[in-house]
Amino acid sequence: MNKNLHVARYLGFDIIAAIISWTLFYFYRKIYIEPLTFGIEIPLELTDKYYQALVFIPIFWITIYYITGQYSNIYRKSRLLELGKTIATSVFGVTVIFFLLLLNDSISDYKKYYNLYFTLLGLHFGFTYLFRLILTTRTIHKIHKRLLGFNTIIIGGNKKAVKLVEEMMAQKRPAGNKIIGFLTVDKRESYPLEKYAPNLGNYKNLQKIIGEQEVEEIIIAIESTEHKLLSEILTMLENRTHAVWGIPDLFDILSNQAKTSTIFGAPLLKISNGLMPVWQENIKRLLDVVISMLAMVLFFPVYIILAIMIKTSSKGPVFYNQERVGKFGKPFTIYKFRTMVNDAETNEPLLSSTNDSRITNIGQFMRRTHLDEIPQFLNVLLGEMSLVGPRPERKFYIDQIVKEAPYVTHLQKVRPGITSWGQVKYGYASNVPEMVERLQYDMVYIKNVSLYVDFKILIYTIMECVKARGK
Repeated sequence: MNKNLHVARYLGFDIIAAIISWTLFYFYRKIYIEPLTFGIEIPLELTDKYYQALVFIPIFWITIYYITGQYSNIYRKSRLLELGKTIATSVFGVTVIFFLLLLNDSISDYKKYYNLYFTLLGLHFGFTYLFRLILTTRTIHKIHKRLLGFNTIIIGGNKKAVKLVEEMMAQKRPAGNKIIGFLTVDKRESYPLEKYAPNLGNYKNLQKIIGEQEVEEIIIAIESTEHKLLSEILTMLENRTHAVWGIPDLFDILSNQAKTSTIFGAPLLKISNGLMPVWQENIKRLLDVVISMLAMVLFFPVYIILAIMIKTSSKGPVFYNQERVGKFGKPFTIYKFRTMVNDAETNEPLLSSTNDSRITNIGQFMRRTHLDEIPQFLNVLLGEMSLVGPRPERKFYIDQIVKEAPYVTHLQKVRPGITSWGQVKYGYASNVPEMVERLQYDMVYIKNVSLYVDFKILIYTIMECVKARGK
């Protein structure tokens, strides 16, 4: 399955719908509304304003659809839910366009405003949903005919799993789960599920098997009484992009993070790993990009001045690059201004501390004001970091933190940030115990993440920089 191509189809038809609806609306204004206003026939000309709108209007609609998550989870669309989303976004978007572009139109009486509004709304909604309905219906039919499927593994091989698989195999309109194997959670000579699917090994090798088998969806089929085991499995799946389903009697455990759904004859609960509503996630990413671009332009003179000061005050490069662990455990290279003497770490990683002799004079200033972090706006633009999120650590230290706090991997559910709740409340950590202590603040952030919280952290970060309280 080529997900990008499928998204491109929706994107392309949304653009076509926006162009067609605006063109027909433009003709409606010229042929019906304007002659009533001016009392004369208005020649039907495609003016510069019309062509300018053909650029602005599609971009406007695509931005709204992106923010509201219309292009996410592209293969699991519901025609009914899509109808509701299309109505809501159409009403919002047309209202904005009406006040920006149409409210100043010359009209014969105020009732024509209603004509303009509802005509544009009807045209835009009609063409947009028509194209989406066609695309979504085609996809659903391919899934029902088993022409399109999602590589799925089951965790557990007991009778409960067997019953589930038998129900899924008997479905006349399957939901697309292609069972490629199962993982065991205990040791037995044989498993009932082996009759229907191959044994891929123990659940402790889950991450490896997900990569090797190109797994797209996971179904947890263990007893709900196995709280400790379930917690362990969900922790292993924290850094995931896969859909995870649970059998209904897991609801008493997972109700705080599950959304009810059904796979026809086999009802399952979708265990969500989403921390923010889709629209907030997308706005957060847009703000990351826009603010980072502005910051890189505004801070350009500061980059030059700091680069000269670093180069003239000590030997070594201007920038310090280091591998850190990012979202979903993916490594990336973080960029900082060098604040220590060159080759400050000769053997193994060593954290800085108060009155660290390796820190240069200009380095002390940059650390107090956090100016050493501003090259990370490039990491944000590249999608490796966010403005706000848990600070990224090196794998060397994460491996040590895991021994004391295994839940540290939960932080990898989001992009790491230039600043964080832990950074504002605690500051830099000089050793592993301090890292574990700071971890509690970042865990609080994960449980309360929102645009509101991000803005508060950014405000406090700016105050910390101005007051030079860093270390």
